[in-house]
Amino acid sequence: MLAVFAPNFFEPQPLLSRLASAAPKLVLACGVALVIIVRQIDISIGSLFAVCGTTAGLAAAAHWPLPMALLLSVGAGILGGSINGLLVAKLRLPSIVVTLATMVTLREGLRLKQQGVFINLPEGTQWFGLPMILGQFTLCGIAIGLLLIMAILLKHFSAGRFIYAVGSDEEAARLAGIRPRLVTFLVFVTMGALTGIAALLNLVQSPQVDPNSGRGLELEAIAAVVVGGVAVSGGRGRLWGVFLGLLLLVCTSPALTYIGVKPYWEKVIQGAVILLAVVADGLRTKKSK
Repeated sequence: MLAVFAPNFFEPQPLLSRLASAAPKLVLACGVALVIIVRQIDISIGSLFAVCGTTAGLAAAAHWPLPMALLLSVGAGILGGSINGLLVAKLRLPSIVVTLATMVTLREGLRLKQQGVFINLPEGTQWFGLPMILGQFTLCGIAIGLLLIMAILLKHFSAGRFIYAVGSDEEAARLAGIRPRLVTFLVFVTMGALTGIAALLNLVQSPQVDPNSGRGLELEAIAAVVVGGVAVSGGRGRLWGVFLGLLLLVCTSPALTYIGVKPYWEKVIQGAVILLAVVADGLRTKKSK
């Protein structure tokens, strides 16, 4: 329909810009897929994303090199993921409650720290110091490269099989010699590290860092994951499906604008998609019993 009524939607430069802006979301969605496969949930990633971005932004503003800013961002993400992982895996607390609490704590803590003040980045930070088009291609390449690496790890390495096993049946995984608590903890740590990487990929797209960034990212990432075929009941799903699901959702908002639909319907569609996926997965699980 867009090809007929809005052919400008597929012009190369705007399309590349949309894909580049989606690169951080793809990295986040890969982490969310791991969490959901292991039968958990993480709704704190938006707040952690903002914390990681602010941490990297402060480092860049102090004229630290980007690799060091990346390390700090990933470190902040790992710390946040470790806290979630310890509370969920060690104390056996519900992940929805834990990540809701950390979401609010991180967001409000950052608000008190920054008071909404943007961080101005030095010249040479945006697009990694490359021309814009080359920088956009670089962002897309990094995100797809991470997706490829994680897809290979999930499919061909023991760590991936452990994640699927724990998500399918934690007790059976334990009897098979797998340590479900350790697997769950490491998945949350990985989610935190990926959040730190995503935050830096977002940082280089703007001359400023917004401390309020990341709002609603958890909904977008979860929607992309469930649209991509990852079972909300855990144990099933592929990252390539997540990639396709994100592409579909990323095109939703500009597509709505092009065809004259109010953009706030995007959130309605995302929420409806998640609800339909949960219902479909529940019916499929009930039918298989």
